[in-house]
Amino acid sequence: MAGAGAASAANLQISPVTISMRAEQSSAGITLQNLGEAPLFGQVRVYLWDQARGEEALTPTQELVASPPIVEVAANSRQTIRLVRTQAGAAQEERTYRVLIDEVGRDDDPSRSGVDIRLRYSVPVFVLPSGAPGKEALSWQVFRKDGEWMLRIENTGTLHAQIGSMTLTNQAGKEHVISKGLFGYVLAKRMREWRLPVPKDAALEGPLAIAVNVNTKANVARTSPP
Repeated sequence: MAGAGAASAANLQISPVTISMRAEQSSAGITLQNLGEAPLFGQVRVYLWDQARGEEALTPTQELVASPPIVEVAANSRQTIRLVRTQAGAAQEERTYRVLIDEVGRDDDPSRSGVDIRLRYSVPVFVLPSGAPGKEALSWQVFRKDGEWMLRIENTGTLHAQIGSMTLTNQAGKEHVISKGLFGYVLAKRMREWRLPVPKDAALEGPLAIAVNVNTKANVARTSPP
């Protein structure tokens, strides 16, 4: 979520913040709750979510549609957005989407100052494949790129990997806390790269130990040579 104002952020709550749909499931819901004293207006868009060349890639899609796409949530009330799969049948592999919900101001709103301040929520949606539950399979590499330390995670498994809190420990026992909460996702059969929030002169050469939460479970891993 990228916020533009604390008051606005406090007034709009979204639940759930992540959606997993079973292979045979045709729809799901997102609830918007307005805790403020004025109505809120939003636009809902759905994208096919992929990862290409280590970066996020979003493409408009009709495989999953949101109803309604334009919402008005009255003061101190709730509204549910339905997400409906338009392609019948079970998926053979995990399908991944992002639902973007933008809080927008009305053109006739007298409180607007000429700047359209927005608050954006990005909700990941996973449609699980049919058959046995999938499993992530991760390999980790830390390397330099343009003078910065980078992390590359490749997922050769059949299930997405949610990367949570993470700490790297070098051969001298020096710990580098990379994340205390959600770090990001690596989709099934995809690769993702990030710039690490560490000093450029951090001693991260050689094998590193990684203490990390993957899909909410504690894991210990080691980096491999790039």
